[in-house]
Amino acid sequence: MPAKSRSGHPRVKQGVNRAIRARRKPRVDAHVTVTFRHLAPTPALAQYAERKLGSVAKFLKPPAEAHVILSVDKYRQCGEVTVKSGRFMISAQEQNKDLYSVIDLLAAKVQRQAKKHLEKLEARKVRSPSAVEVLSEAVEEADDAEEAEGGRGIREE
Repeated sequence: MPAKSRSGHPRVKQGVNRAIRARRKPRVDAHVTVTFRHLAPTPALAQYAERKLGSVAKFLKPPAEAHVILSVDKYRQCGEVTVKSGRFMISAQEQNKDLYSVIDLLAAKVQRQAKKHLEKLEARKVRSPSAVEVLSEAVEEADDAEEAEGGRGIREE
């Protein structure tokens, strides 16, 4: 009988969880660099920015690089981010009273821009046929219908 945890549920072996994680799709993260201006660099802020902005890479095909600049001007906490992926570049700026909320707002803004860009690319792929294509298809259909009837409508002498 398997051992039970404090909550009364059976414990799951650690190897099972690792196997499940290994089968999942590999997580693609963006390479994030964080720059601090006019404040002491803290590893907690850097890790938070990397975690929030690293998930932007799942929207972009080529490997993405993000550069975050966090700064403090008197009572304003400012943040800027630039994400580059191939020839595509997204940039955003935010200000707030808390640097963590600035990072959240930047991540939301960049994800919104990336989604909008991808939707535009998908919309560009699907296009309606031009007038020339429509007319040429109509002529071909008329010729096919005429051949199927055996040329009854046209008499040659």
